[in-house]
Amino acid sequence: MALTLSRISRTRLAVAGAVTAVLAVGAPAAYASLDDGSAPSSPAASTTTATRGKPFHETRLFFGTERPDGGPAVTDKQFMAFIDKEVTPGFPDGLTIQDGRGQWRDSNGKIERERSYELILLYPTTEERKRDVQIEEIRSDYEKAFAQDSVARLDERTRVDF
Repeated sequence: MALTLSRISRTRLAVAGAVTAVLAVGAPAAYASLDDGSAPSSPAASTTTATRGKPFHETRLFFGTERPDGGPAVTDKQFMAFIDKEVTPGFPDGLTIQDGRGQWRDSNGKIERERSYELILLYPTTEERKRDVQIEEIRSDYEKAFAQDSVARLDERTRVDF
C-alpha cells in the first residue's frame, strides 16, 4: 500500500508540475493578447504583429423614425435631407449610414419598435473635442426637427487605415 501511495503522490506531483509549466508559459501570451495595440509587448511581437492604422474615434448615432406624438414617420427623403444639411458640412471626408430596426422603452414606459438609421462617423482622436460639439448639435437638431425623445450615441476609440 505504501508503494501505491508513493506512486500516486509522484504522479500528482508530476501533473502539478506540468500544469504549472503550461501556465507559466501561457500566461505571458494570454496577457500579451490583451494589449491595446499601442506598443509591441516584446521584441518578438514587433516582428510578428503589425499595428495598422492611426488612432481614430468612432461615433455611432442611432436615429429613430417614429414620432412620439403620433405624427408621420421620418421618411428616407427627409432623413437624407437632414444628413445633407446638418451632417455632411461638418464631416465632408465621409460617413456611413445603415438602415436598421430598433426598439427601446419610451419616456412613458412603452416599448417602441421602429425603423431606424445608424450613422457612423470616424475622425482622428486629435479632433475629439471639436467633433463632440458638432455631434451634440446633430443630435439636438434631429430631436427638434423630428420631435424625437432622443438620439442614442456610442463612442469608441479604434485604429483606422484608409
